[in-house]
Amino acid sequence: MHYDYVPFPERGPLVFPDGKRIALILTFNLEYWDMVKDYSRPYYAGGPPILPDLLPGDVADFPNFTWREYGQRVGIWRLFELFTELGVPASCTFNAKTALERRAMVDYPLKQGWELLAHNYEQGELLTEFAKDPAREREIVLKTLEVFEQTTGRKARGWLSSSLRGTPNTPAILAEAGCLFYCDLMNDDQPYLVQTPAGPIVSTPYSNEINDFTILTRRGHTTDEFRDILIEELDVLYAEAAQTGKMMNVGIHPHVSGRAYRVRALREFLEHAKSLPGVWFTTREELARWYLENHQQHIPAGH
Repeated sequence: MHYDYVPFPERGPLVFPDGKRIALILTFNLEYWDMVKDYSRPYYAGGPPILPDLLPGDVADFPNFTWREYGQRVGIWRLFELFTELGVPASCTFNAKTALERRAMVDYPLKQGWELLAHNYEQGELLTEFAKDPAREREIVLKTLEVFEQTTGRKARGWLSSSLRGTPNTPAILAEAGCLFYCDLMNDDQPYLVQTPAGPIVSTPYSNEINDFTILTRRGHTTDEFRDILIEELDVLYAEAAQTGKMMNVGIHPHVSGRAYRVRALREFLEHAKSLPGVWFTTREELARWYLENHQQHIPAGH
């Protein structure tokens, strides 16, 4: 993979369709964790635990497992209800094992017509474990994409690696499989092209900064502070987008934002976003397809 370093002032303006200023993407991560693994090293489950002392993979960690499972059993349904009430679509990533073991979580956005994208086979299995075994990485990616197609009835067009821990081989594997975009690179407020031996793929950046895990779990902000951070990020990007289109991704985990005392932050943020003309509640696929047709005005080939 290769992408050019193009400083922001050297880019052409992005002019989104219909006068839209900012592409706002709300990402629900519909994840599945194995309760135990067949190894004795500490089990990193693709995200921070609520209790910090990690147990060996072959020992059941009920506090951390059931803390996460709250999102599958309760939190995601609170979030689904909120977004449906407000008429806001989510872009939903899901592990293959979510579809195999927690199918109702995938069926709801599928019936709503919301975007779905592939998110590794199981949340605690990171592609970086296979950084020196590209054949094994390819096998896992293709197995995940196969489950995605069986579940949704269409091929996956995008990918987010568990914990964003992909490898330099990941974009090429995805491009070969027909994906248009991937989300692991967090270095921009705009989409851009990543070149691979299999052709270009669009980076639609995810964010670990604008993310409930970071804001609420890692940094301990309050519900009001979470709301205020999201609003301020949007307002600054929105003002800058008067000159060139921007995108904003909000990473949402059902066991974090889906708690009863936190969901208000998302309601008030979404109500604010809906009040701003020119906010584009789009999908990554729609944005990536548009960018593939319009990237020359932004960053010409061979820049």
